[in-house]
Amino acid sequence: MQLRNSKQLFLNKEDTFKDAAETIGGRIIHAREAQDLSTAQLARRLGVKSSTLHAWETDQRTPRSNRLIMLAGVLNVSPTWLLMGYGERPTDALTETEMEQMRSVAERLRQQALTLADDLGQLEARLEAYESYQK
Repeated sequence: MQLRNSKQLFLNKEDTFKDAAETIGGRIIHAREAQDLSTAQLARRLGVKSSTLHAWETDQRTPRSNRLIMLAGVLNVSPTWLLMGYGERPTDALTETEMEQMRSVAERLRQQALTLADDLGQLEARLEAYESYQK
């Protein structure tokens, strides 16, 4: 076993991402997985063969500029991030629990906004009545 392979046995997930994100292929894989796409699905969307996408992901080849732009668009990342790793990396998809929590917070905020609007309306009505009484 080579030293490189034995090193990989002791890497945690973040270290593995850090190493993979140092290449365009690793960034393509990360962005594809964040979009929950298989290699075949992404290849189909780009109009390339799966073997071509595999060559990009394994750093055997680099996508041409027109494909890089398409790839960035489909993966919802910047071409600069794909090429050099500069900028914001893609976020992983939200879990159902996270989405439910966000829905819950949105509903709670909606209710608070309605209550505030109602309270504001009542306050304005009282002020208007007071001002008309003072005249």
